[in-house]
Amino acid sequence: MQNPAGTNAERALIDWLRTWKDPGSPHGVATINCSLFHEDRLHQFDAVVWTPTSCVVIEAEALSARQDGVLDIPLNGPWTIDGEAATLEGRDRRTPLDKSREHTFALQNWLAARGLGQRAVHGVALIVPSRGAQLKIQQAWNDPSFDVILGNDPGRLRHYFEVLSESEKHLWTANDVAVAFRGLGILPYLPAPQELLHEGFIGPIDITLWHGGPQQAQAEAYAEELAQAERDAKPPLIQAPWYSPWKLYPTEAGDIDMGRAFMRTLLTIGMVIGVAWVVWIVIMAILSYGPG
Repeated sequence: MQNPAGTNAERALIDWLRTWKDPGSPHGVATINCSLFHEDRLHQFDAVVWTPTSCVVIEAEALSARQDGVLDIPLNGPWTIDGEAATLEGRDRRTPLDKSREHTFALQNWLAARGLGQRAVHGVALIVPSRGAQLKIQQAWNDPSFDVILGNDPGRLRHYFEVLSESEKHLWTANDVAVAFRGLGILPYLPAPQELLHEGFIGPIDITLWHGGPQQAQAEAYAEELAQAERDAKPPLIQAPWYSPWKLYPTEAGDIDMGRAFMRTLLTIGMVIGVAWVVWIVIMAILSYGPG
């Protein structure tokens, strides 16, 4: 998560995201107050959240004054509450819907240019009312790529991501997230590969995407762990027979058993004596009955 400072709505969003730590919470990685320069325009994102199945741009807006009633969300035009203009905290004259359209379209095109165009970008407007305000949302139209969520209950946003995870099919890989973080100029905030895999993002991992960032050492350690696991999984060139002392009396990790060690040693000595005896018999036979 990047840049904890911001507006009241952004701080509320950060507080909610930080509570998603239990096993049943939505998994993913979020960045706050990041920007994208695309087609000669700077797009400032309040928040971008990547989950293993989605990418969501969140427009966080708070009402600057207490307003009770029904927040009407038209397809075009200003937002109103019971016929009066909604007093949003931000200075931008555009509605959260207009900003979401521009931001999601820009991010979608930017990702497509990097081979990630098959992954849809969703837009969400999180509206945080004043404390104690009685507010409802009325949206008479439906757009699968845009939703408005009332920010008076953190459970609403959590439910949105839970529903989205069930409906989306395209999977984000850990490499996809790394490509996005590098391109957005937020490489210092890119989690380590192990953390992304733990959040549910799939592999394999290209550790070069972490080079130059603070998690480079973690990425290289992960690659070394994988290489070591592959080496350990390969069978030895020479397989010991079933009667080998190390097969009959195997060692146990973390345990020193003197009895097993004694039996291995005794069996090994016995086998050496047996082999030497057989060799001696063969040599004596050759000397006694051989030609000449």
